Amino acid sequence: MSYIIEFENIHVGYDEEVVLKEVTLKIKAKEHWAILGANGSGKSTLLKLIQSELHPRQEYKHKKEILGKARYALWDLKKELGIITSDLHNFFDVSGAYLSGYEVVLSGYYSTIGVFKHQDFSETQHQKASEVIAYLDISHLKEKKVSAMSTGELRKCIVARALIHDPKAFILDEPTTGLDIKAQINFIAMLQKLSQKATIILVTHHIEEIFPQISHVALIHEKSIYKQGLKEEVLNSENISDIFEMALKIDQENDRFYIKEIE
Repeated sequence: MSYIIEFENIHVGYDEEVVLKEVTLKIKAKEHWAILGANGSGKSTLLKLIQSELHPRQEYKHKKEILGKARYALWDLKKELGIITSDLHNFFDVSGAYLSGYEVVLSGYYSTIGVFKHQDFSETQHQKASEVIAYLDISHLKEKKVSAMSTGELRKCIVARALIHDPKAFILDEPTTGLDIKAQINFIAMLQKLSQKATIILVTHHIEEIFPQISHVALIHEKSIYKQGLKEEVLNSENISDIFEMALKIDQENDRFYIKEIE
């Protein structure tokens, strides 16, 4: 089985400071992962490593391959990995407020914030955009302006924008931040549907985002991956208490996890 991500002994840092150390992470195609850790644990740095915004320290022998390649064009990588971040959401919210939902989706072909006169779109591309919108059940957002959308509505349009390339994986950074309870439930349901098409990698500190199709979990703590493996083996009260440094208990109800503090 091919790997989406194959990292071995990677160290990453800014200037002289090492922010992540000895990172070994192997995610196979069709597996679904949650990468869980407290704020400041290194999740954002790991995401930047996956996006190739940061690179491994060369003084350490390591392996870094994405989709089976050690070298790749960033443009091709963006099409193969549907990366959904708060930064991207904010760009559209601020700079793309005038766009319709359909234009947000269409902009994915050129990776731009908007659609411009010099950009040509084929009939096939328009058809694909419409198919993606229908698949995600967001046809009601085609004509709606970003400025009038809720946080959850815009986020779904951004996911559709990535889906037009049929990526092999979706990598989502804190995907339900800013959503109310109903919007959270609807968004997670959409991710469950997407899991039938591509690998899902959730980068989060919200354990309630972990839906049943998530098969593997990696826990980040003290600048490294503390534990990783099958969800049933890794996601337990002891490990969660360790990475959040307080006494916690994991419970599960209606296929959703939640945490409560032990008094």
